[in-house]
Amino acid sequence: MELQVRLLHPDARLPRRAHPGDAGSDLFAVEEVVIPAGERREVGIGIALAIPPGYGGFVQPRSGLAFKHGIMLTNSPGLIDAGYRGELRVSLYNSGAEAFTVSVGERVAQLVIQRVEEPEFVPVDELEDTSRGHGGFGSSGR
Repeated sequence: MELQVRLLHPDARLPRRAHPGDAGSDLFAVEEVVIPAGERREVGIGIALAIPPGYGGFVQPRSGLAFKHGIMLTNSPGLIDAGYRGELRVSLYNSGAEAFTVSVGERVAQLVIQRVEEPEFVPVDELEDTSRGHGGFGSSGR
């Protein structure tokens, strides 16, 4: 599968897998942004994608940034619909104790392209019973 990518910024880079077979492709910042502890900031990626119908782009956090610095995505996973053609931007949250500076060219998130179903939603009077039933948050124990 080929995916068309438009570079919108002089520092923009194509998404790139760190290792062959990786599901996620790294996304790179095109601007320096300081994220104070306990706050969130938007970071430009500087690219636009042409995701084909029947697919979605899912923006995931980078585990190294989360573990080492407490940097998380505020909407994880972020969803890029097939019809969107604007710039990719990510919203990062700093859960750490110190300010964190995102540098130009830094890997800030990962992009996973997945096939998605487009079901027709049908109203019904009853749903099939399951062993879980109505059990919600915490229903399976600790």
